[in-house]
Amino acid sequence: MTYCVGLDLRDGLVLLADTRTNAGVDNIATFSKTHLFEKPGERVIVLLAAGNLAVSQSVVNLLQEGVEIGDVAETLFGVRSMFRAAQLVGEAVRRIYHVDGPAMKAQNVQFDVSFLLGGQIKGSGPRLFQIYAAGNFIEATVDTPYLQIGEHKYGKPILDRAASYDTDLYDGVKLALISMDSTLRSNLTVGPPVDLTVYRRDALRIELKRRITEDDEYFRMIRERWSEALREAYLAIPRPDWGR
Repeated sequence: MTYCVGLDLRDGLVLLADTRTNAGVDNIATFSKTHLFEKPGERVIVLLAAGNLAVSQSVVNLLQEGVEIGDVAETLFGVRSMFRAAQLVGEAVRRIYHVDGPAMKAQNVQFDVSFLLGGQIKGSGPRLFQIYAAGNFIEATVDTPYLQIGEHKYGKPILDRAASYDTDLYDGVKLALISMDSTLRSNLTVGPPVDLTVYRRDALRIELKRRITEDDEYFRMIRERWSEALREAYLAIPRPDWGR
């Protein structure tokens, strides 16, 4: 399992993904789930993957080599809009399902994959999409400016309560890290290091790309202070007087 979260904010995009892949308690490895398609000055597209690693790697490789549409092999480096980029990822997912799906079903292996796709192409604004295993997708909105894939339930409450479209870009980084920490604490199938990507609106180049380990000073501070703040808030709430 994995956990990926993306925020589509007024000032840009924040995308965060863990790196753990788990095929049993004795087969744990680290793989990056963050894939970058960037032409500085023209486009920045970031793809985060969750689910079956073999399937997600096949989809990413197909997107890099090109999805054949008629006589043309189309890649994320050539699409004209982020909407078309989401369509292309969905088409790649369906192509891989057509090739591998029947064999996986015969082996009782679920075709489980999902993606977050965020970025900006010159001439339009930043957008953030979630692509499902069927190849269909949804888009983040001003009302709901974040999307999650993978083991999302532990990291969702902080986003529900605190994330808004007007959140400052680096306050968004803080929220994403708190959301990730909540997931790391509650689910062993999600694990560090985590990969952070920050994109500022209209920059058309990545502003920050950072791999964060458990020893990272800021991330360690986040973990300690968030735990402390929760304990203090819990203790500050009056006890119920129902039993008195």
